[in-house]
Amino acid sequence: MHGESPYEIMFGPDICGPGTKKVHVIFSYKGKNLLVKKDIRCKDDVYTHLYTLIVKPDNTYEVLIDNEKVESGNLEDDWDFLAPKKIKDPEAKKPEDWDERATIPDPDDTKPEDWEKPEHIPDPDATKPEDWDDEMDGEWEPPMIDNPEYKGEWSPKQIDNPEYKGVWQHPEIDNPEYQSDDKLYLRKEICTIGFDLWQVKSGTIFDNILITDDIEEAKSSFDVSKIQAGEKKMKEQQDEEQKKKDEAESKDTKDEEDEGEAEHDEL
Repeated sequence: MHGESPYEIMFGPDICGPGTKKVHVIFSYKGKNLLVKKDIRCKDDVYTHLYTLIVKPDNTYEVLIDNEKVESGNLEDDWDFLAPKKIKDPEAKKPEDWDERATIPDPDDTKPEDWEKPEHIPDPDATKPEDWDDEMDGEWEPPMIDNPEYKGEWSPKQIDNPEYKGVWQHPEIDNPEYQSDDKLYLRKEICTIGFDLWQVKSGTIFDNILITDDIEEAKSSFDVSKIQAGEKKMKEQQDEEQKKKDEAESKDTKDEEDEGEAEHDEL
């Protein structure tokens, strides 16, 4: 197997850095590998989890994690198996007089006569320094400050546009390229199971694969809750041991620092 090996279904969790934590559901169809369009989040803790994909003859599917449904839907809707049923009418165009502006400037609104004020004015409280020499320093001018009466650039108020027709919607037509397929679910033959693994952190184990047409058998074959209970108990023990170790190391470090300070005081 290699990166270009063909396959019928790829299914399972993918964790890559802080941004990618999803369940892959990929089907092969007419030579293309199609990824589910929904974002299905996977578990990212340290415990064992059971991932289940159910594909039904009515072209629906379910994804379960620890026997709890996390996603479901229709194969045709959630994958790009087929061309879209509807497409935008290539003959349709937005009319030239179609007005999509909900509001327009009020044509009767006029700028007030006292609107024009400079943005900056000389500081009225500024005084010429006593040591200012006009011959040496040039003619003194007070520094500029923001004008409290400045109102910015004037623009007329907005009013409802009487010609507003809403946002134009491109009409759709039946897609002549669309062909239905009621056998999207069908995998005629699966002879090989493989793992596609890339781990940057050791310790993850993948095992226990079951392919069956009996959903209840799949649900009852693995008791994940029992496995997780044992794992959580062991992790609590490991965390407690690590805590004691860290506290002991911290105490040793503090004792060494105290001894160093005592020797320094004696000197």
